[in-house]
Amino acid sequence: MNASQERILVIKLGALGDFVQALGPAAAIRKHHAAANITLLTTKPYVALAKASGLFDDVWVDEFRPKPWQIGKVRALSRLLKSGDFTRVYDLQTSDRSSSYFRLFGWGKRPEWSGIARRCSHPHANPERDNMHTIERQAEQLAMAGIVDVPMPDLSFATKDVSQFGIEKPFALLVPGGAPHRPAKRWPVERFVELANHLYAEGITPVLLGARAEQAIMSMIEREAPGTVNLCAKTDFVEIAVLARTAALAVGNDTGPMHMISLAGCPSVVLYSHDSNPALCAQRGPSVEILRKPSLEELTQAEVWNAARRIAPLS
Repeated sequence: MNASQERILVIKLGALGDFVQALGPAAAIRKHHAAANITLLTTKPYVALAKASGLFDDVWVDEFRPKPWQIGKVRALSRLLKSGDFTRVYDLQTSDRSSSYFRLFGWGKRPEWSGIARRCSHPHANPERDNMHTIERQAEQLAMAGIVDVPMPDLSFATKDVSQFGIEKPFALLVPGGAPHRPAKRWPVERFVELANHLYAEGITPVLLGARAEQAIMSMIEREAPGTVNLCAKTDFVEIAVLARTAALAVGNDTGPMHMISLAGCPSVVLYSHDSNPALCAQRGPSVEILRKPSLEELTQAEVWNAARRIAPLS
């Protein structure tokens, strides 16, 4: 790296849906600072995806996560941040935690900062920012920092051989999991069983995606819906994007993998209760339908199937 080269830090820690939606802003930063060395500060789950994107020269893992009273960790993180000799920081996390990192640079050589940290050089100064969808909010934040051309996230970089899964086309991705502490965001597992059986009867292979913690509900669906392929805890993020690119359909709760699947171009039906607001966080992509009920107990399999037929060539 050239000693005089501009050095940029991008902060995006998680979660998956937020991280994927930040790839468009990251691409805009990469284009705007074409000759710069760009470092991403993220968390461990997203390192491989970040490296595969090709948008960053370096990827750092935020291993410290210091509480204010953990002086040793605070100082270690401060030393790390200062070692980058950054000229500008784009805080795409814009949380209290990431904003506190602004102070860790000290008073002497604070870089320019795009975010919401108090007294930063390029604040996202819209008082209604918390009422904006993530995509539009980050685009406006970058516009206030001088970057006006922010594309949608592009997952075309995701390439991987997924033939080992042995999935026959056509197939549909089902994502029945979600945050364990927010059960109201989950469509009842019995409905996913009904949908999986309906898909199989229509000649479409149901394919389950999810994390290891969701294995119990995946196993139930697999058991009650013969012909289902269970890939729970068997795929990485890049493989999910590759599968989505060739799937006929995806149906899932408001959870991280559905952001990746919809942005990869898969026709997607995403299920919302009043526990989350699609106006702020809805999945985006070329073919997405949001179904929302006060309680997902009220949403029938027939309603989901009809929505799927509206957006996907299933017959």
